[in-house]
Amino acid sequence: QVLDGAGLDVDFHLLSPKGETLVFDERKSDGVHTVETEDGDYMFCFDNTFSTISEKVIFFELILDNMGEDGQEQEDWKKYVTGTDLLDMKLEDILESINSVKARLSKSVQIQTLLRAFEARDRNIQESNFDRVNFWSMVNLGVMVVVSAVQVYMLKSLFEDKRKSRT
Repeated sequence: QVLDGAGLDVDFHLLSPKGETLVFDERKSDGVHTVETEDGDYMFCFDNTFSTISEKVIFFELILDNMGEDGQEQEDWKKYVTGTDLLDMKLEDILESINSVKARLSKSVQIQTLLRAFEARDRNIQESNFDRVNFWSMVNLGVMVVVSAVQVYMLKSLFEDKRKSRT
């Protein structure tokens, strides 16, 4: 997501380890991409070469799902479980509840991070608008002072006696 910069747009490229283009977006302000991965190094690039004057502030988040650790955690739990089938059932229920809470908390953190990015972009736009309004207000105030000074001078010149008086 582009948070700040002229146009709020940027090009995005995602390349696979084989060098194939997986995602290519031109001049987008935000986007969400899901890609099935394979082993290797991926390359992603945010390109702003089309805008040589302005710089951009970018927010991005890389989320890796199913890294194989969840299955290992469950196996670690099972080696500590001994006893009756009832105990096994209760521990598996507890494990399922804990994993459910963990997944929901993780999703909440992701959503809050995304909302913070939206808030940052909106705040940058508001500050830019505030600066623009202040600048044009000062220009308007300057014009009004100049016009009022000219009007006072013109009105004063109407009431001046331009005849030469002889004494």
